[in-house]
Amino acid sequence: MSGVPPENLAETDLLRELEHLHTTRHGTFLHGSPDALREHSSRTALLEEEYLRRHPEREVDPARTRAGARGEDGSADTRS
Repeated sequence: MSGVPPENLAETDLLRELEHLHTTRHGTFLHGSPDALREHSSRTALLEEEYLRRHPEREVDPARTRAGARGEDGSADTRS
């Protein structure tokens, strides 16, 4: 694996790397070599795990839960 270990990244660096990986994911998936895709997936997982470790009580949008996405929690937009 390449890059700075996630636990050694400052918060701003962690967020910047995550944003970059999320931005480049689709292109890597469609056109990257198997090794590139494997590395991208591994690095993304490590950085996401570190973010969640640092922010276990992060705010979760109710509409981003299964119940919310189905409108079962009353958070879904019911406008026509």
